[in-house]
Amino acid sequence: MGKYNWTFANVGGVTRVKIQSGEDIRHLGELDEKLWTVLSCPTTGLEIDSESLRLMDADGDGKLRVKEVQQAAAWLCSVLRDPEVLLAGKDEVLIADIADEGMRTVAEAVAKGNPQVSLADVEAAIAGVSIEAVAAPEAPYAADVMAAYKAKKDEYATYFEQEKLAKLGLAVIAVDAVKPGMEQAAFEEMGKAIADYEASVAAAADANAKALAAAQTQYQPLRKLLMLTRDFYRLLRNFVTFEDFYRKDIQAVFQAGTLVIDQRACTLCLRVSDMGKQNAQAGASGMFLVYCDCESKKLGQKMQIVAAMTVGDIRNLTVGKNALFYDNQGNDWDAVVTKIIDNPISISQAFWSPYRKFGAWVTDLINKSAAEKDSKGFADLTAKVQEGAKNPPAAGEKPKVQAFDIAKFAGIFAAIGMAVGYIGAFFTSVVGGFAALKWWQDILAVLGILLVISGPSMFLAWTKLRKRNLAPVLNANGWAINADVMVSVVFGNTLTTQAQFPLLQLVDPSVKKKMPCWAKWLIGVVAAAILAAGIWAAVHFCCGGCETAVEEVVTVEVVEVETAGSAAE
Repeated sequence: MGKYNWTFANVGGVTRVKIQSGEDIRHLGELDEKLWTVLSCPTTGLEIDSESLRLMDADGDGKLRVKEVQQAAAWLCSVLRDPEVLLAGKDEVLIADIADEGMRTVAEAVAKGNPQVSLADVEAAIAGVSIEAVAAPEAPYAADVMAAYKAKKDEYATYFEQEKLAKLGLAVIAVDAVKPGMEQAAFEEMGKAIADYEASVAAAADANAKALAAAQTQYQPLRKLLMLTRDFYRLLRNFVTFEDFYRKDIQAVFQAGTLVIDQRACTLCLRVSDMGKQNAQAGASGMFLVYCDCESKKLGQKMQIVAAMTVGDIRNLTVGKNALFYDNQGNDWDAVVTKIIDNPISISQAFWSPYRKFGAWVTDLINKSAAEKDSKGFADLTAKVQEGAKNPPAAGEKPKVQAFDIAKFAGIFAAIGMAVGYIGAFFTSVVGGFAALKWWQDILAVLGILLVISGPSMFLAWTKLRKRNLAPVLNANGWAINADVMVSVVFGNTLTTQAQFPLLQLVDPSVKKKMPCWAKWLIGVVAAAILAAGIWAAVHFCCGGCETAVEEVVTVEVVEVETAGSAAE
Protein backbone atom coordinates (compact mmCIF):
# COMPACT_ATOMS: atom_id res chain seq x y z
CA MET A 1 0.00 0.00 0.00
CA GLY A 2 3.08 2.27 0.20
CA LYS A 3 3.80 5.10 2.59
CA TYR A 4 1.01 7.39 1.40
CA ASN A 5 -1.71 8.01 3.98
CA TRP A 6 -4.97 6.97 2.28
CA THR A 7 -8.43 7.94 3.51
CA PHE A 8 -10.95 5.14 4.02
CA ALA A 9 -14.75 5.44 4.17
CA ASN A 10 -17.78 3.20 4.49
CA VAL A 11 -19.37 3.20 1.04
CA GLY A 12 -22.42 0.96 0.60
CA GLY A 13 -21.69 -1.00 3.77
CA VAL A 14 -18.13 -1.83 2.65
CA THR A 15 -14.87 -0.12 3.65
CA ARG A 16 -13.30 1.44 0.57
CA VAL A 17 -10.50 3.86 -0.29
CA LYS A 18 -11.70 7.44 -0.77
CA ILE A 19 -10.21 9.28 -3.76
CA GLN A 20 -10.85 12.93 -2.93
CA SER A 21 -7.81 15.01 -3.90
CA GLY A 22 -5.25 15.53 -6.60
CA GLU A 23 -2.60 14.02 -4.34
CA ASP A 24 -4.66 10.83 -4.12
CA ILE A 25 -4.56 10.63 -7.92
CA ARG A 26 -0.82 11.38 -7.94
CA HIS A 27 -0.19 8.38 -5.62
CA LEU A 28 -2.70 6.08 -7.31
CA GLY A 29 0.13 3.84 -8.51
CA GLU A 30 0.95 3.05 -4.87
CA LEU A 31 -2.56 1.84 -4.00
CA ASP A 32 -2.62 -1.89 -3.34
CA GLU A 33 -4.56 -3.66 -6.07
CA LYS A 34 -6.48 -5.67 -3.45
CA LEU A 35 -8.10 -2.44 -2.20
CA TRP A 36 -9.66 -1.54 -5.56
CA THR A 37 -13.41 -2.25 -5.89
CA VAL A 38 -13.01 -3.10 -9.59
CA LEU A 39 -10.13 -4.94 -11.23
CA SER A 40 -11.34 -4.49 -14.82
CA CYS A 41 -14.34 -3.25 -16.76
CA PRO A 42 -15.40 -3.24 -20.43
CA THR A 43 -14.64 -0.16 -22.53
CA THR A 44 -18.02 -0.21 -24.31
CA GLY A 45 -21.66 -0.25 -23.24
CA LEU A 46 -21.14 2.19 -20.35
CA GLU A 47 -22.55 5.67 -19.74
CA ILE A 48 -19.17 7.32 -20.24
CA ASP A 49 -17.43 8.30 -23.47
CA SER A 50 -16.11 5.02 -24.88
CA GLU A 51 -13.30 6.90 -26.66
CA SER A 52 -11.97 8.12 -23.30
CA LEU A 53 -11.86 4.51 -22.11
CA ARG A 54 -10.23 3.43 -25.39
CA LEU A 55 -7.51 6.06 -24.96
CA MET A 56 -6.63 4.47 -21.59
CA ASP A 57 -6.85 0.89 -22.92
CA ALA A 58 -3.15 0.50 -23.68
CA ASP A 59 -3.30 -3.02 -25.15
CA GLY A 60 -6.56 -2.41 -27.03
CA ASP A 61 -8.25 -5.59 -25.81
CA GLY A 62 -11.56 -3.90 -24.89
CA LYS A 63 -10.94 -4.20 -21.13
CA LEU A 64 -9.67 -1.45 -18.83
CA ARG A 65 -7.56 -2.85 -15.97
CA VAL A 66 -6.02 -1.48 -12.77
CA LYS A 67 -2.53 -1.09 -14.27
CA GLU A 68 -3.91 0.86 -17.23
CA VAL A 69 -5.84 3.22 -14.93
CA GLN A 70 -2.66 3.77 -12.92
CA GLN A 71 -0.71 4.48 -16.11
CA ALA A 72 -3.34 7.02 -17.18
CA ALA A 73 -3.11 8.70 -13.76
CA ALA A 74 0.68 8.89 -14.04
CA TRP A 75 0.45 10.45 -17.55
CA LEU A 76 -2.10 13.04 -16.40
CA CYS A 77 0.05 14.01 -13.44
CA SER A 78 3.05 14.40 -15.75
CA VAL A 79 1.33 16.83 -18.16
CA LEU A 80 -0.58 18.83 -15.49
CA ARG A 81 0.97 21.06 -12.88
CA ASP A 82 -1.68 20.12 -10.31
CA PRO A 83 -3.94 17.05 -10.79
CA GLU A 84 -6.48 18.76 -8.53
CA VAL A 85 -8.09 20.15 -11.72
CA LEU A 86 -9.25 16.61 -12.56
CA LEU A 87 -11.78 16.73 -9.72
CA ALA A 88 -13.81 19.39 -11.55
CA GLY A 89 -14.64 16.97 -14.37
CA LYS A 90 -14.59 19.62 -17.11
CA ASP A 91 -13.33 19.39 -20.69
CA GLU A 92 -11.32 22.63 -20.37
CA VAL A 93 -8.16 23.65 -18.52
CA LEU A 94 -6.20 26.82 -17.97
CA ILE A 95 -3.21 26.94 -20.28
CA ALA A 96 -1.08 27.85 -17.26
CA ASP A 97 -2.02 24.49 -15.65
CA ILE A 98 -0.41 22.51 -18.51
CA ALA A 99 3.12 21.44 -17.51
CA ASP A 100 4.18 19.89 -20.85
CA GLU A 101 5.79 22.62 -22.96
CA GLY A 102 4.91 21.17 -26.36
CA MET A 103 1.30 20.64 -25.37
CA ARG A 104 1.12 24.15 -23.89
CA THR A 105 2.39 25.63 -27.16
CA VAL A 106 -0.30 23.82 -29.14
CA ALA A 107 -2.93 24.91 -26.57
CA GLU A 108 -1.88 28.57 -26.95
CA ALA A 109 -2.25 28.33 -30.72
CA VAL A 110 -5.66 26.67 -30.44
CA ALA A 111 -6.97 29.04 -27.73
CA LYS A 112 -6.10 32.12 -29.84
CA GLY A 113 -5.37 34.39 -26.90
CA ASN A 114 -7.81 32.92 -24.39
CA PRO A 115 -6.39 31.90 -20.99
CA GLN A 116 -7.98 28.46 -21.20
CA VAL A 117 -8.44 25.84 -23.89
CA SER A 118 -11.46 23.57 -24.32
CA LEU A 119 -12.17 20.31 -26.12
CA ALA A 120 -14.45 22.17 -28.53
CA ASP A 121 -11.52 24.44 -29.50
CA VAL A 122 -9.34 21.43 -30.24
CA GLU A 123 -12.08 19.70 -32.25
CA ALA A 124 -12.52 22.85 -34.32
CA ALA A 125 -8.76 23.04 -34.94
CA ILE A 126 -8.65 19.40 -36.03
CA ALA A 127 -11.61 19.92 -38.37
CA GLY A 128 -9.88 22.93 -39.89
CA VAL A 129 -6.70 21.06 -40.85
CA SER A 130 -6.17 20.99 -44.60
CA ILE A 131 -3.69 19.05 -46.71
CA GLU A 132 -2.69 18.90 -50.32
CA ALA A 133 -4.72 15.90 -51.27
CA VAL A 134 -3.57 13.30 -53.77
CA ALA A 135 -5.90 13.48 -56.75
CA ALA A 136 -7.75 10.34 -57.76
CA PRO A 137 -7.41 9.19 -61.40
CA GLU A 138 -10.13 9.81 -63.94
CA ALA A 139 -12.70 7.04 -64.31
CA PRO A 140 -12.24 4.93 -67.47
CA TYR A 141 -15.99 4.65 -68.02
CA ALA A 142 -19.15 6.41 -66.98
CA ALA A 143 -20.56 5.58 -63.56
CA ASP A 144 -23.61 3.78 -64.96
CA VAL A 145 -21.43 1.65 -67.24
CA MET A 146 -19.22 0.56 -64.34
CA ALA A 147 -22.31 -0.18 -62.25
CA ALA A 148 -23.72 -2.32 -65.07
CA TYR A 149 -20.40 -4.17 -65.39
CA LYS A 150 -20.40 -5.02 -61.66
CA ALA A 151 -24.00 -6.21 -61.86
CA LYS A 152 -23.31 -8.53 -64.83
CA LYS A 153 -19.71 -9.47 -64.08
CA ASP A 154 -20.32 -12.90 -62.56
CA GLU A 155 -23.05 -13.80 -65.05
CA TYR A 156 -20.89 -12.89 -68.07
CA ALA A 157 -17.84 -14.66 -66.66
CA THR A 158 -19.91 -17.85 -66.26
CA TYR A 159 -21.15 -17.59 -69.86
CA PHE A 160 -17.65 -17.17 -71.29
CA GLU A 161 -16.42 -20.14 -69.25
CA GLN A 162 -19.28 -22.35 -70.53
CA GLU A 163 -18.61 -21.13 -74.09
CA LYS A 164 -14.96 -22.17 -73.80
CA LEU A 165 -15.95 -25.64 -72.51
CA ALA A 166 -18.63 -26.01 -75.19
CA LYS A 167 -16.03 -25.48 -77.92
CA LEU A 168 -14.10 -28.39 -76.40
CA GLY A 169 -17.22 -30.52 -76.26
CA LEU A 170 -17.18 -30.60 -72.46
CA ALA A 171 -20.35 -28.60 -71.78
CA VAL A 172 -23.55 -27.35 -73.39
CA ILE A 173 -24.61 -23.72 -73.13
CA ALA A 174 -28.06 -23.40 -71.58
CA VAL A 175 -30.82 -22.33 -73.92
CA ASP A 176 -31.92 -19.47 -71.63
CA ALA A 177 -28.35 -18.23 -71.02
CA VAL A 178 -27.92 -14.50 -71.63
CA LYS A 179 -25.23 -13.85 -74.26
CA PRO A 180 -23.00 -10.86 -73.47
CA GLY A 181 -23.05 -7.94 -75.88
CA MET A 182 -19.25 -7.96 -76.18
CA GLU A 183 -16.42 -10.33 -76.87
CA GLN A 184 -14.53 -11.98 -74.03
CA ALA A 185 -11.38 -9.96 -74.68
CA ALA A 186 -13.28 -6.66 -74.46
CA PHE A 187 -15.03 -7.86 -71.29
CA GLU A 188 -11.71 -8.76 -69.63
CA GLU A 189 -10.12 -5.47 -70.72
CA MET A 190 -13.02 -3.53 -69.17
CA GLY A 191 -12.67 -5.49 -65.94
CA LYS A 192 -8.94 -4.76 -65.70
CA ALA A 193 -9.46 -1.04 -66.34
CA ILE A 194 -12.15 -0.79 -63.65
CA ALA A 195 -10.06 -2.78 -61.16
CA ASP A 196 -6.99 -0.56 -61.73
CA TYR A 197 -9.13 2.55 -61.32
CA GLU A 198 -10.63 1.38 -58.02
CA ALA A 199 -7.22 0.41 -56.68
CA SER A 200 -5.85 3.86 -57.55
CA VAL A 201 -8.82 5.56 -55.84
CA ALA A 202 -8.28 3.45 -52.69
CA ALA A 203 -4.54 4.25 -52.67
CA ALA A 204 -5.22 7.97 -53.00
CA ALA A 205 -7.78 7.89 -50.21
CA ASP A 206 -5.36 6.00 -47.96
CA ALA A 207 -2.57 8.46 -48.69
CA ASN A 208 -4.85 11.42 -47.96
CA ALA A 209 -6.03 9.84 -44.69
CA LYS A 210 -2.46 9.27 -43.55
CA ALA A 211 -1.47 12.79 -44.48
CA LEU A 212 -4.46 14.22 -42.63
CA ALA A 213 -3.72 12.11 -39.56
CA ALA A 214 -0.12 13.29 -39.61
CA ALA A 215 -1.25 16.89 -39.84
CA GLN A 216 -3.62 16.37 -36.94
CA THR A 217 -1.11 14.48 -34.80
CA GLN A 218 0.03 17.61 -32.99
CA TYR A 219 -3.49 18.08 -31.58
CA GLN A 220 -4.08 14.51 -30.38
CA PRO A 221 -2.21 14.67 -27.03
CA LEU A 222 -4.08 17.85 -26.11
CA ARG A 223 -7.35 16.25 -27.15
CA LYS A 224 -6.57 13.20 -24.99
CA LEU A 225 -5.77 15.47 -22.04
CA LEU A 226 -9.07 17.34 -22.30
CA MET A 227 -11.11 14.15 -22.68
CA LEU A 228 -9.50 12.56 -19.63
CA THR A 229 -9.74 15.83 -17.69
CA ARG A 230 -13.48 15.47 -18.17
CA ASP A 231 -13.89 11.70 -17.59
CA PHE A 232 -11.00 10.36 -15.50
CA TYR A 233 -12.20 11.32 -12.03
CA ARG A 234 -15.69 9.98 -12.81
CA LEU A 235 -14.07 6.71 -13.84
CA LEU A 236 -12.22 6.55 -10.51
CA ARG A 237 -15.49 7.06 -8.58
CA ASN A 238 -16.87 4.02 -10.42
CA PHE A 239 -13.67 1.97 -10.45
CA VAL A 240 -11.95 2.45 -7.10
CA THR A 241 -14.78 3.38 -4.73
CA PHE A 242 -18.14 2.80 -6.50
CA GLU A 243 -19.15 6.11 -4.94
CA ASP A 244 -21.45 7.19 -7.79
CA PHE A 245 -23.67 4.15 -7.36
CA TYR A 246 -24.54 5.15 -3.80
CA ARG A 247 -25.07 8.86 -4.51
CA LYS A 248 -28.52 10.36 -5.05
CA ASP A 249 -27.47 13.20 -7.37
CA ILE A 250 -25.74 11.08 -10.03
CA GLN A 251 -25.89 7.60 -11.51
CA ALA A 252 -23.15 5.03 -11.93
CA VAL A 253 -21.60 4.50 -15.36
CA PHE A 254 -23.30 1.11 -15.69
CA GLN A 255 -26.84 2.45 -15.07
CA ALA A 256 -28.34 2.64 -18.56
CA GLY A 257 -31.65 4.40 -17.84
CA THR A 258 -35.10 3.92 -16.29
CA LEU A 259 -37.63 1.13 -16.83
CA VAL A 260 -41.28 2.09 -16.25
CA ILE A 261 -43.42 -0.98 -15.53
CA ASP A 262 -46.41 -1.84 -13.32
CA GLN A 263 -46.71 1.71 -11.89
CA ARG A 264 -43.02 1.70 -10.92
CA ALA A 265 -39.86 3.34 -12.23
CA CYS A 266 -36.66 1.27 -11.83
CA THR A 267 -33.40 3.21 -12.12
CA LEU A 268 -31.08 0.25 -11.55
CA CYS A 269 -31.04 -0.91 -15.19
CA LEU A 270 -28.00 -2.39 -16.94
CA ARG A 271 -27.34 -3.30 -20.54
CA VAL A 272 -26.94 -7.07 -21.00
CA SER A 273 -23.90 -8.07 -23.02
CA ASP A 274 -24.07 -11.87 -22.56
CA MET A 275 -27.39 -13.50 -21.62
CA GLY A 276 -25.75 -16.88 -21.13
CA LYS A 277 -23.49 -15.51 -18.39
CA GLN A 278 -26.45 -13.71 -16.83
CA ASN A 279 -28.36 -17.01 -16.60
CA ALA A 280 -25.38 -18.65 -14.91
CA GLN A 281 -24.42 -15.92 -12.40
CA ALA A 282 -27.16 -13.33 -11.82
CA GLY A 283 -29.27 -15.56 -9.55
CA ALA A 284 -26.56 -15.34 -6.86
CA SER A 285 -27.29 -11.60 -6.47
CA GLY A 286 -30.37 -12.30 -4.33
CA MET A 287 -32.24 -9.56 -6.22
CA PHE A 288 -35.56 -9.69 -8.09
CA LEU A 289 -34.38 -9.19 -11.67
CA VAL A 290 -36.48 -8.44 -14.75
CA TYR A 291 -34.88 -9.01 -18.17
CA CYS A 292 -36.31 -7.16 -21.17
CA ASP A 293 -35.79 -7.02 -24.91
CA CYS A 294 -35.85 -3.36 -25.98
CA GLU A 295 -36.33 -1.89 -29.45
CA SER A 296 -36.25 1.72 -30.65
CA LYS A 297 -37.92 2.33 -34.00
CA LYS A 298 -36.54 5.89 -34.07
CA LEU A 299 -32.93 4.78 -33.57
CA GLY A 300 -33.34 1.53 -35.49
CA GLN A 301 -31.59 -0.37 -32.69
CA LYS A 302 -32.26 -3.27 -30.31
CA MET A 303 -30.74 -4.18 -26.96
CA GLN A 304 -31.28 -6.26 -23.84
CA ILE A 305 -31.47 -4.84 -20.34
CA VAL A 306 -31.87 -6.17 -16.81
CA ALA A 307 -33.71 -4.14 -14.16
CA ALA A 308 -33.64 -4.73 -10.41
CA MET A 309 -37.08 -4.46 -8.78
CA THR A 310 -36.61 -3.32 -5.18
CA VAL A 311 -40.06 -2.01 -4.18
CA GLY A 312 -43.66 -3.18 -4.54
CA ASP A 313 -45.46 -6.39 -5.37
CA ILE A 314 -44.76 -9.02 -8.02
CA ARG A 315 -48.18 -10.43 -8.91
CA ASN A 316 -48.44 -8.40 -12.15
CA LEU A 317 -44.85 -8.98 -13.26
CA THR A 318 -44.92 -11.80 -15.80
CA VAL A 319 -42.97 -12.85 -18.87
CA GLY A 320 -44.45 -11.15 -21.93
CA LYS A 321 -45.50 -7.98 -20.11
CA ASN A 322 -44.87 -4.79 -22.08
CA ALA A 323 -43.09 -1.80 -20.58
CA LEU A 324 -41.24 1.37 -21.57
CA PHE A 325 -37.53 2.03 -21.16
CA TYR A 326 -35.92 5.48 -21.23
CA ASP A 327 -32.17 5.69 -21.80
CA ASN A 328 -30.03 8.45 -20.31
CA GLN A 329 -30.30 10.50 -23.52
CA GLY A 330 -34.10 10.61 -23.20
CA ASN A 331 -34.84 8.14 -26.01
CA ASP A 332 -37.76 5.79 -25.38
CA TRP A 333 -37.60 2.07 -26.15
CA ASP A 334 -40.38 -0.52 -26.34
CA ALA A 335 -39.57 -3.19 -23.75
CA VAL A 336 -40.92 -6.74 -23.35
CA VAL A 337 -40.19 -8.90 -20.29
CA THR A 338 -38.41 -12.09 -21.39
CA LYS A 339 -37.12 -13.56 -18.11
CA ILE A 340 -37.62 -13.07 -14.36
CA ILE A 341 -35.31 -14.16 -11.54
CA ASP A 342 -37.57 -14.42 -8.49
CA ASN A 343 -36.14 -13.24 -5.18
CA PRO A 344 -37.78 -11.39 -2.26
CA ILE A 345 -38.47 -7.70 -2.75
CA SER A 346 -39.57 -6.79 0.78
CA ILE A 347 -40.61 -8.31 4.12
CA SER A 348 -44.26 -7.41 3.53
CA GLN A 349 -44.25 -9.16 0.17
CA ALA A 350 -42.73 -12.24 1.84
CA PHE A 351 -45.50 -12.19 4.53
CA TRP A 352 -48.22 -12.75 1.92
CA SER A 353 -46.15 -15.11 -0.22
CA PRO A 354 -47.27 -18.41 1.49
CA TYR A 355 -50.94 -17.50 1.17
CA ARG A 356 -50.57 -16.57 -2.49
CA LYS A 357 -48.67 -19.77 -3.21
CA PHE A 358 -51.29 -21.81 -1.36
CA GLY A 359 -54.08 -20.04 -3.24
CA ALA A 360 -52.34 -20.68 -6.54
CA TRP A 361 -51.83 -24.34 -5.58
CA VAL A 362 -55.51 -24.77 -4.64
CA THR A 363 -56.62 -23.09 -7.86
CA ASP A 364 -54.36 -25.30 -9.96
CA LEU A 365 -55.54 -28.38 -8.06
CA ILE A 366 -59.20 -27.51 -8.61
CA ASN A 367 -58.63 -26.76 -12.28
CA LYS A 368 -56.70 -30.01 -12.72
CA SER A 369 -59.36 -32.05 -10.92
CA ALA A 370 -62.16 -30.43 -12.91
CA ALA A 371 -60.30 -31.08 -16.16
CA GLU A 372 -59.69 -34.73 -15.24
CA LYS A 373 -63.34 -35.27 -14.27
CA ASP A 374 -64.52 -33.57 -17.44
CA SER A 375 -62.21 -35.73 -19.53
CA LYS A 376 -63.22 -38.92 -17.66
CA GLY A 377 -66.92 -38.08 -17.95
CA PHE A 378 -66.62 -37.47 -21.66
CA ALA A 379 -64.64 -40.70 -22.12
CA ASP A 380 -67.27 -42.72 -20.16
CA LEU A 381 -70.08 -41.16 -22.16
CA THR A 382 -68.45 -41.91 -25.51
CA ALA A 383 -67.63 -45.47 -24.35
CA LYS A 384 -71.28 -46.11 -23.42
CA VAL A 385 -72.47 -44.70 -26.74
CA GLN A 386 -70.03 -46.90 -28.64
CA GLU A 387 -70.99 -49.95 -26.56
CA GLY A 388 -74.68 -49.27 -27.21
CA ALA A 389 -74.03 -48.95 -30.91
CA LYS A 390 -72.15 -52.27 -31.03
CA ASN A 391 -74.63 -54.24 -28.85
CA PRO A 392 -78.09 -52.71 -29.26
CA PRO A 393 -80.84 -54.22 -27.01
CA ALA A 394 -83.23 -56.71 -28.63
CA ALA A 395 -86.79 -55.68 -29.38
CA GLY A 396 -88.83 -55.62 -26.19
CA GLU A 397 -85.76 -56.17 -24.02
CA LYS A 398 -85.43 -53.86 -21.05
CA PRO A 399 -82.05 -52.39 -20.20
CA LYS A 400 -80.28 -54.07 -17.32
CA VAL A 401 -80.31 -52.21 -14.03
CA GLN A 402 -77.51 -52.93 -11.59
CA ALA A 403 -78.78 -54.22 -8.23
CA PHE A 404 -78.23 -52.03 -5.18
CA ASP A 405 -75.24 -53.32 -3.21
CA ILE A 406 -75.92 -52.55 0.46
CA ALA A 407 -72.52 -53.82 1.58
CA LYS A 408 -70.71 -51.47 -0.82
CA PHE A 409 -72.68 -48.43 0.26
CA ALA A 410 -72.38 -49.37 3.93
CA GLY A 411 -68.60 -48.99 3.64
CA ILE A 412 -69.05 -45.59 1.95
CA PHE A 413 -71.40 -44.43 4.69
CA ALA A 414 -68.93 -45.63 7.31
CA ALA A 415 -66.10 -43.65 5.69
CA ILE A 416 -68.26 -40.53 5.49
CA GLY A 417 -69.28 -40.95 9.12
CA MET A 418 -65.69 -41.31 10.26
CA ALA A 419 -64.67 -38.22 8.28
CA VAL A 420 -67.51 -36.21 9.80
CA GLY A 421 -66.51 -37.43 13.24
CA TYR A 422 -62.87 -36.46 12.80
CA ILE A 423 -63.74 -33.07 11.35
CA GLY A 424 -66.20 -32.42 14.15
CA ALA A 425 -63.67 -33.46 16.78
CA PHE A 426 -61.02 -31.19 15.25
CA PHE A 427 -63.43 -28.26 15.04
CA THR A 428 -64.55 -28.84 18.61
CA SER A 429 -60.97 -28.96 19.90
CA VAL A 430 -60.06 -25.72 18.07
CA VAL A 431 -63.20 -23.89 19.16
CA GLY A 432 -62.92 -25.24 22.68
CA GLY A 433 -59.31 -24.16 22.87
CA PHE A 434 -60.14 -20.63 21.80
CA ALA A 435 -63.14 -20.51 24.16
CA ALA A 436 -60.92 -21.46 27.10
CA LEU A 437 -58.65 -18.46 26.40
CA LYS A 438 -59.19 -14.85 27.26
CA TRP A 439 -59.83 -12.33 24.49
CA TRP A 440 -56.28 -11.03 24.46
CA GLN A 441 -54.96 -14.59 24.43
CA ASP A 442 -57.12 -15.31 21.38
CA ILE A 443 -55.42 -12.40 19.61
CA LEU A 444 -52.00 -13.73 20.55
CA ALA A 445 -53.01 -17.20 19.34
CA VAL A 446 -54.09 -15.82 15.96
CA LEU A 447 -50.85 -13.86 15.69
CA GLY A 448 -48.93 -17.02 16.57
CA ILE A 449 -50.66 -18.96 13.79
CA LEU A 450 -49.84 -16.21 11.29
CA LEU A 451 -46.24 -16.21 12.51
CA VAL A 452 -45.99 -19.99 12.05
CA ILE A 453 -47.28 -19.70 8.48
CA SER A 454 -45.48 -16.55 7.34
CA GLY A 455 -42.52 -16.57 9.71
CA PRO A 456 -40.22 -18.87 7.70
CA SER A 457 -40.90 -16.94 4.48
CA MET A 458 -40.25 -13.60 6.21
CA PHE A 459 -37.06 -14.91 7.81
CA LEU A 460 -35.71 -16.16 4.48
CA ALA A 461 -36.63 -12.84 2.87
CA TRP A 462 -34.86 -10.94 5.65
CA THR A 463 -31.68 -12.97 5.23
CA LYS A 464 -31.72 -12.53 1.43
CA LEU A 465 -32.49 -8.81 1.58
CA ARG A 466 -29.49 -8.32 3.87
CA LYS A 467 -27.25 -10.06 1.31
CA ARG A 468 -28.44 -8.49 -1.97
CA ASN A 469 -25.32 -7.96 -4.03
CA LEU A 470 -25.04 -6.40 -7.49
CA ALA A 471 -21.58 -7.89 -8.07
CA PRO A 472 -22.79 -11.14 -9.77
CA VAL A 473 -24.84 -9.13 -12.30
CA LEU A 474 -21.84 -6.92 -13.11
CA ASN A 475 -19.54 -9.94 -13.33
CA ALA A 476 -21.90 -11.46 -15.88
CA ASN A 477 -21.56 -8.21 -17.87
CA GLY A 478 -17.78 -8.48 -18.13
CA TRP A 479 -16.73 -6.62 -14.99
CA ALA A 480 -14.18 -8.04 -12.55
CA ILE A 481 -15.63 -6.94 -9.21
CA ASN A 482 -13.17 -7.13 -6.33
CA ALA A 483 -15.58 -6.28 -3.46
CA ASP A 484 -19.24 -6.57 -2.55
CA VAL A 485 -21.72 -4.12 -4.07
CA MET A 486 -24.46 -4.38 -1.45
CA VAL A 487 -28.02 -3.16 -1.98
CA SER A 488 -29.59 -2.72 1.45
CA VAL A 489 -33.33 -2.38 2.04
CA VAL A 490 -33.07 1.35 2.69
CA PHE A 491 -30.86 1.95 -0.34
CA GLY A 492 -33.03 -0.35 -2.48
CA ASN A 493 -36.06 1.81 -1.72
CA THR A 494 -34.33 4.68 -3.54
CA LEU A 495 -33.70 2.63 -6.69
CA THR A 496 -37.39 1.98 -7.45
CA THR A 497 -40.17 4.53 -7.07
CA GLN A 498 -43.89 3.78 -7.02
CA ALA A 499 -46.81 5.87 -8.20
CA GLN A 500 -48.21 8.14 -5.50
CA PHE A 501 -51.86 9.17 -5.79
CA PRO A 502 -53.37 12.22 -4.06
CA LEU A 503 -56.60 12.03 -2.06
CA LEU A 504 -59.37 12.59 -4.59
CA GLN A 505 -63.06 13.28 -4.07
CA LEU A 506 -64.46 12.16 -7.41
CA VAL A 507 -67.81 10.59 -8.18
CA ASP A 508 -67.74 7.70 -10.66
CA PRO A 509 -71.25 7.25 -12.11
CA SER A 510 -70.45 3.70 -13.24
CA VAL A 511 -69.63 2.53 -9.71
CA LYS A 512 -72.33 1.38 -7.30
CA LYS A 513 -72.91 3.81 -4.46
CA LYS A 514 -71.02 2.91 -1.34
CA MET A 515 -72.74 1.81 1.83
CA PRO A 516 -72.91 4.46 4.57
CA CYS A 517 -70.33 4.13 7.32
CA TRP A 518 -72.96 3.58 10.07
CA ALA A 519 -74.43 0.68 8.07
CA LYS A 520 -71.01 -0.96 7.78
CA TRP A 521 -70.49 -0.68 11.53
CA LEU A 522 -73.96 -2.12 12.21
CA ILE A 523 -73.35 -5.08 9.91
CA GLY A 524 -69.96 -5.64 11.52
CA VAL A 525 -71.42 -5.66 15.04
CA VAL A 526 -74.24 -8.03 14.03
CA ALA A 527 -71.78 -10.35 12.26
CA ALA A 528 -69.55 -10.39 15.32
CA ALA A 529 -72.49 -11.20 17.56
CA ILE A 530 -73.61 -14.04 15.29
CA LEU A 531 -70.06 -15.39 15.17
CA ALA A 532 -69.78 -15.26 18.96
CA ALA A 533 -73.13 -17.02 19.34
CA GLY A 534 -72.02 -19.67 16.88
CA ILE A 535 -68.79 -20.29 18.77
CA TRP A 536 -70.69 -20.52 22.06
CA ALA A 537 -73.14 -23.00 20.57
CA ALA A 538 -70.33 -25.04 19.09
CA VAL A 539 -68.51 -25.22 22.42
CA HIS A 540 -71.63 -26.42 24.30
CA PHE A 541 -73.18 -28.74 21.76
CA CYS A 542 -70.52 -29.98 19.37
CA CYS A 543 -68.93 -32.44 21.77
CA GLY A 544 -72.19 -34.30 22.23
CA GLY A 545 -72.80 -34.31 18.52
CA CYS A 546 -69.35 -35.68 17.88
CA GLU A 547 -69.85 -38.52 20.39
CA THR A 548 -73.13 -39.42 18.65
CA ALA A 549 -71.40 -39.35 15.29
CA VAL A 550 -68.66 -41.64 16.55
CA GLU A 551 -71.26 -44.10 17.95
CA GLU A 552 -73.02 -44.12 14.58
CA VAL A 553 -69.72 -44.83 12.85
CA VAL A 554 -69.07 -47.79 15.12
CA THR A 555 -72.62 -49.11 14.56
CA VAL A 556 -72.22 -48.86 10.80
CA GLU A 557 -68.90 -50.70 10.99
CA VAL A 558 -70.52 -53.52 12.96
CA VAL A 559 -73.34 -53.80 10.43
CA GLU A 560 -70.79 -53.88 7.64
CA VAL A 561 -68.86 -56.69 9.31
CA GLU A 562 -72.02 -58.73 9.89
CA THR A 563 -73.15 -58.18 6.32
CA ALA A 564 -69.79 -59.29 5.05
CA GLY A 565 -69.95 -62.39 7.27
CA SER A 566 -73.42 -63.31 5.98
CA ALA A 567 -72.22 -62.94 2.41
CA ALA A 568 -69.30 -65.25 3.14
CA GLU A 569 -71.67 -67.90 4.54
